[in-house]
Amino acid sequence: MTAKESDSKSDPKDEKARDSNSKTKKKVDEVISDAKEAAKKIKEEAKDIAKDIDEGTKEFQEEAKSMASDFTKGAKDAYEQLSSEAENKRILAGVLAIFFGALGIHKFVLGYYKEGVIMLVVSLLSFGFLAALMALVGLIEGILYLTKSDSEFYSTYQVNQRPWF
Repeated sequence: MTAKESDSKSDPKDEKARDSNSKTKKKVDEVISDAKEAAKKIKEEAKDIAKDIDEGTKEFQEEAKSMASDFTKGAKDAYEQLSSEAENKRILAGVLAIFFGALGIHKFVLGYYKEGVIMLVVSLLSFGFLAALMALVGLIEGILYLTKSDSEFYSTYQVNQRPWF
């Protein structure tokens, strides 16, 4: 047999190998195709999840803004109410005296600017050494403010202008 004849006649082993390679290639192509479809589905699901998260985030932001706005409005209303009424001026001054007595803030609320500056300066310039004394004065005044009736408080601290105790 010549080389041409052997080339024209194919070897059955070569045909089997080609068939096997062809089948393997088809299986690989199918697996790749399935993987691409699965990737598309996952990508679509991820987009849906991201969209849901975005919507949830927007809703949360709107709710947070609304709550912050409501809180701010309520705080402003409460402050205006506290600072406008005589009874609440007593409560405001008493609470400020108890918590911030060393700084004399309650004196400023009542209109005693000279006494408020004295308490503030003594507390700050003593580097805190006399701040404890000013805090004690504030605590005592705060308790006195809160234990007096509205009329007593008004006549003592607002009409008669009694700045200390």
